[in-house]
Amino acid sequence: MRYGRRAIDGPVYIRLGRAPVPILHQPDFLFQPGKGVLLREGKDVAIVSCGIMVAAAITAADLLAKEGIDAAVLNIHTMKPLDTESIVKVAKNTGALVTAEEHSVIGGLGSAVAEVLAENHPVPLKRVGIMDMFGVSGKPDELLEHYGLTPDGIVRAVREVLSRKKAV
Repeated sequence: MRYGRRAIDGPVYIRLGRAPVPILHQPDFLFQPGKGVLLREGKDVAIVSCGIMVAAAITAADLLAKEGIDAAVLNIHTMKPLDTESIVKVAKNTGALVTAEEHSVIGGLGSAVAEVLAENHPVPLKRVGIMDMFGVSGKPDELLEHYGLTPDGIVRAVREVLSRKKAV
């Protein structure tokens, strides 16, 4: 993976997991800090995800397509600077968002997206992540299932947010 020409002036935090994850980009992909990547276009809902949840979001979008739901998938790989422009764009194009992260929804991607929407383009939002609770220990796959951080968990969240979209 190549990095954009823009240098990052200052400290950088990179979070890496231990479990293997699918490769989503070609080796010549140009990584640009602060610029999300629209991996899939859609008109009904946008799934905004980060980290290992991006692959789950793509799988969820495939499952939703079988139900006739057209889901966009936006990879927000950089939390700061946050790509507010891409988030607002998918909100305007779809009218409903679901965030998916392997993190607490408080202070993570879910909170950041909620702030962007509140200030720029409010639409129904559902956050998939670890809710405000004490954590448990276990194997990675077991923990993802326990917290609903799976394609099925994302699909359930999409159905909920779409029901609120229709009610508006």
